[in-house]
Amino acid sequence: MKLVAGQDERDLASSLRGLLSAGRDDLWGDLAAAGVMGLGLPECHGGAGGTLSDLGIFAREAGRALCPVRVHSTTIAAHALYVIGGEKSCARWLPDLTAGRIAATTALWNPTDASDVTATMRADQAKDGSWRLTGTADFVTDADTADVIVISGFDKSGNTVGFVVGLRNEGVTLRPLALMGGHHASVVRFDDVSVDDVLNEGVSPGRDELRRIANTAVALTSLDLVGVGEAVLERTVRYTTLRHQFGRPIASFQAAQHVVADMHIALAAARLAAQSAVHAIGQGRTAIRETAIARMQSATAAKWATLDAHQLHGGMGYVVETDLYLWSERARVLSTLGGGADIAALWFDDDTVGRAAVGDRLRRKDGQ
Repeated sequence: MKLVAGQDERDLASSLRGLLSAGRDDLWGDLAAAGVMGLGLPECHGGAGGTLSDLGIFAREAGRALCPVRVHSTTIAAHALYVIGGEKSCARWLPDLTAGRIAATTALWNPTDASDVTATMRADQAKDGSWRLTGTADFVTDADTADVIVISGFDKSGNTVGFVVGLRNEGVTLRPLALMGGHHASVVRFDDVSVDDVLNEGVSPGRDELRRIANTAVALTSLDLVGVGEAVLERTVRYTTLRHQFGRPIASFQAAQHVVADMHIALAAARLAAQSAVHAIGQGRTAIRETAIARMQSATAAKWATLDAHQLHGGMGYVVETDLYLWSERARVLSTLGGGADIAALWFDDDTVGRAAVGDRLRRKDGQ
């Protein structure tokens, strides 16, 4: 999937929608062959040469089509490697990731609060220069199907170091977590595990870099939530034209029209907020404020869109044969990854502190 400057985003969305709805047996292979895994990454590393916003278009279509979240996990891991990996690590891992030859996941931030990027693994370096990890990573998405994990640890001096570790390495133990909707996550335990690669030759990634990666994941899953909401909205509109009460379709009732209109307005606001966050991050910004707004809008919109969809479907909305519950379960899971709307509201404090710090630096510089 070769992307060129100025290409109509609707054409890309249409192409992805067709690919995701084709119903082929090897969706992973089809997406990799189409270049989805490399969206937003440069061609020199096997990417499509597009922008992060292109990956955002896929995220929205993935939510519509209930694309396995494993794809998100791998693309976010690839993005993390690109941001903090260094040339050697990018050259080693990105071609295989973008080609779909290996799958990956990440453990670089607190899964309940993406603003917390403190390393939880203890990283010990031996005299021969090799590194080993010890500790526990909670709620790692798709760890059971991933080949490697991009993870951070703290050395004896308290510095953060990034690593790539094979999830089949000796000393790695996975404990699956029970989630709704067939989503996969595990608690991953590392017992003196040998790492496969030290990112950026052991140079500590900056907190802003780690936060930008975490915000990328939150912003992209926010677009996925928008896609979820748009899918149930479309299904609901179709159903209300078919379901009759008192001799006419319920779509003709003002109460039903108001609910559908509210769904549309909330999802439109969430889409614009999430797209703004992805664009800002793609420009190299940490975009804390934009990401907070995106998560607050998308989590709330997806929640109410799915609830209203069930309500307007009546009893049929609660029958598993309708499949509506699949989008509802996806909305519940993804709206909490990295923090829900209530957690995201607290990120505004981080943004205020960050802006104040930048202002202080600029004032000191002007005074020199």
